[in-house]
Amino acid sequence: QVQLTESGGALVQAGGSLRLSCVASGSSITNMAWYRQAPGKQRELVARIFPSGETTYADSVKGRFSISRNYAVRTVYLQMNGLKPEDTAVYTCNLLRSFQNYWGQGTQVTVSS
Repeated sequence: QVQLTESGGALVQAGGSLRLSCVASGSSITNMAWYRQAPGKQRELVARIFPSGETTYADSVKGRFSISRNYAVRTVYLQMNGLKPEDTAVYTCNLLRSFQNYWGQGTQVTVSS
């Protein structure tokens, strides 16, 4: 059974940094992503890391966020720098495996101005 557990969300001031973590059990972490959903908005892809190691980012976070993974501890990270109030959202970890999506419970990130 695949289980994803996020951590690292917090209240932070604009301009600050946070690192989110997502620990996976029951699966490898070859194709992982972070999504976010702000109140009243649709869920959007923030960043994805592919089996090749290639990464992709939403335009709104390019140059500020960085996704990485550590296979040894089955953990995917999202380093977020230069946070803005518009980054406030619930951030959720995603695993894509055999065309099936798995989701974590999410972690709240709140950026105050």
